[in-house]
Amino acid sequence: MRRLWGRLSSVNVQKAVWGLEEVGLAYERVEAGGAFGRVRDPDYVAMNPNSLVPVLEEDGFVLWESNAILRYLARGQAAYGLWPEDPREAALVDQWLDWQATRFTPATRDAFWQTVRTPAEQRDQAVIDRSVAASEACAALLDAHLMGRPFLVGDRFTAADIAAGAAAHRWLHLDVTRTERPALRAWYERIRTRPAAASALPPLS
Repeated sequence: MRRLWGRLSSVNVQKAVWGLEEVGLAYERVEAGGAFGRVRDPDYVAMNPNSLVPVLEEDGFVLWESNAILRYLARGQAAYGLWPEDPREAALVDQWLDWQATRFTPATRDAFWQTVRTPAEQRDQAVIDRSVAASEACAALLDAHLMGRPFLVGDRFTAADIAAGAAAHRWLHLDVTRTERPALRAWYERIRTRPAAASALPPLS
């Protein structure tokens, strides 16, 4: 039995769902986190002492941290090509997974929370502006890298595109003024049409 714990409004859960859908594994998603609660229940804390989503539960094996879940799925289901065999290309996938988790998603976080989850009368424009500026720097980096490239690493879709793609989905749908970046936009439109992406990338909420 395979379960993924977490609400789909979480960018981290979106990455795990996208990975599961790409490799075609059957699973049950259990709502948790945010308004759904559960993450501080003793049985959940026993799985993930951080009280965060997502958690992958698989026949007694428990794994938390969304990019760890992505790596597990990509390496374990090698036939789908989400993890390169070449060690240098694999290292580059790791690089982009780390960048997404430590740079891109943190940059967008405040703008997301302020414009999507905070009532208009309580929003702090200075906080939004700082977040947008940090996000623009990440978007510029991503756009420059993608010029002349179909995907982040090599010539095929990998786990790197899942992680950065989920973060880009959030950034490109925020109700803020942003610089239009053609290479970034073309890449996002290319990967979001994948069937697995349709299950993983809902409207922002």
